[in-house]
Amino acid sequence: MLNEGVEFAKVGIWRRVVAITLDWVMCLAIASLFTSRSVGLSAFAPLGVFFLEVWVLTSLQGASAGQRIVRIRVIRFGDGGVPTPLQSLIRTVLLCLVVTAVTFDENGRGLHERFSGTVLTRK
Repeated sequence: MLNEGVEFAKVGIWRRVVAITLDWVMCLAIASLFTSRSVGLSAFAPLGVFFLEVWVLTSLQGASAGQRIVRIRVIRFGDGGVPTPLQSLIRTVLLCLVVTAVTFDENGRGLHERFSGTVLTRK
């Protein structure tokens, strides 16, 4: 349960993995349209597209494209509302660092979710 009585359904690791894999594949495809295959800064283009996609869509809709496909969403911890742009930014920055996204607490929340004040739930 969330702080003020808002219930949420825990999201298993496989839904999370499928959602982030879908997001990453889409971002790789988009980045490949605009960059060459040479090594250099263009190697970070998929990460940049991923960052923008996740941040913007989570801020506006409460879910990235991959999350929407597997029917999960990000909500504010406490009242269950759509995350603020700042919460989405913190969550996305920490998600891109990977270590915070693969480190879970006893409730199944990643550190990126704890630090941003969000939680992932099923629709």
